[in-house]
Amino acid sequence: MDILRAEQRILHLLAQGGRIDLVRGEAGELTDAQCYSRDGWHYTGLDMDLFCKLKRRRTIASRGGQPYRITRRGLQLVRSQPDNF
Repeated sequence: MDILRAEQRILHLLAQGGRIDLVRGEAGELTDAQCYSRDGWHYTGLDMDLFCKLKRRRTIASRGGQPYRITRRGLQLVRSQPDNF
């Protein structure tokens, strides 16, 4: 399966220990997804469409109410590179 460059960047961040936190509105609806590196830096390249695509392809998952992390399938799809940019 071929993945886009934006998906590749997010998966690299997650493979290096990053996470995706969800932001919910007052009624409990999902309003935003924020990606953080393992060092705590916020990455602005993640939007809701990209988050939904990664989740639909099962490259990211959340367990027990924790932030979203990369799955084994995501690790298989990500290409190894010295950095994620």
